[in-house]
Amino acid sequence: MAVIIELSVSEDVNKEKLPSEEKFQHWAQASYAGDDEVVASLQIVDSNEMQKLNKNYRGKDKPTNVLSFPMELPEEVGVNILGDLALCDEVIEAEAKQQAKTSEAHWAHMIVHGMLHLQAYDHIEDDEAEVMEAKEIEIMKNLGFENPYK
Repeated sequence: MAVIIELSVSEDVNKEKLPSEEKFQHWAQASYAGDDEVVASLQIVDSNEMQKLNKNYRGKDKPTNVLSFPMELPEEVGVNILGDLALCDEVIEAEAKQQAKTSEAHWAHMIVHGMLHLQAYDHIEDDEAEVMEAKEIEIMKNLGFENPYK
């Protein structure tokens, strides 16, 4: 029941302003409900890179906070890769200010949100959104943060 994160940070991202790798690890672990050891890649990117990713994969020509790329590999590969998360530091920081949240609380929420997507949670349909948001609220509370949807 362990998540191993592989963190990479793009050159144009100010590493000084990011949460520590230990925090990313803690938040990812708290969001994982499986029993197997898995690897999750966290890539922190700038808004230009995120805009390209969002356009290529979702058809939306603007940066976003987090994109999730679940992965399913055959068992014989020998590594259980949960998937990749791309997180945009500029968007996350701007949203934290707009929503009057601490930067740390919003980063934690984006990790939780992304990790749930990697585990097949979604929010396209209303009933799916209710389930996912309830799970996010529960995990955030367990991490010591307020309801991110308040």
